[in-house]
Amino acid sequence: MGRPKYFTPAEVAAHNTAADLWVSFLGKVCDLTPLMDQYKGDALLLPIMECAGKDISFWFDPETKDVQKHVDQLTNCVRYYTPRGRFVHIPPAGPRSDWASAIEPPWWRDKTYEVGLLTSKTRWIRIINTLTSQEQLLEVCSEETLAEILQRYLRYNSHACSYTWKHDGAPLDMSRTLSENDVHDDDPELEQLRLDRDLFTPAILLHFNDDLTEG
Repeated sequence: MGRPKYFTPAEVAAHNTAADLWVSFLGKVCDLTPLMDQYKGDALLLPIMECAGKDISFWFDPETKDVQKHVDQLTNCVRYYTPRGRFVHIPPAGPRSDWASAIEPPWWRDKTYEVGLLTSKTRWIRIINTLTSQEQLLEVCSEETLAEILQRYLRYNSHACSYTWKHDGAPLDMSRTLSENDVHDDDPELEQLRLDRDLFTPAILLHFNDDLTEG
């Protein structure tokens, strides 16, 4: 099984329309566009559409991974807690002839919607091309390897594979993360010292290998 793909909150937020709708919850990122197409025009989509591109972890119980529940004050029965309104795959409050009770699995448990994981923390890095002096500020996921960060950077330099990546003069192991390459995350310390972290963004230097065979 391959490594999961990690996404930043900003990447999830970019998918915020009914025609392209992502959400994140409990560390997962889900593309609910097929669900939107399947139930197109259904009012039960409205709570989901209101949260398009956002994290909806507060909808769920982190232990059961199910939608939060509460005791209904009128019926004294345990119901799903949906303060924004009932949404797709949530049963109605009472018996109804138009409700198919055998929905397995509901969308929040259906792995076919999962596209990856939400990063636990984003990091900003400066990638500096020593050949052209071009500098690019890049937001990445702390769990990503340098090889995966390289894939993000390819949009700015299609020949990025033809460079040796270094930090503090030492070549970086592209199979490891920033932290594993001793590119430390100083954000907590900078926050404690009330220093502007934008002034201390770590720099990755790209040294050209004189080889354009890798593009």
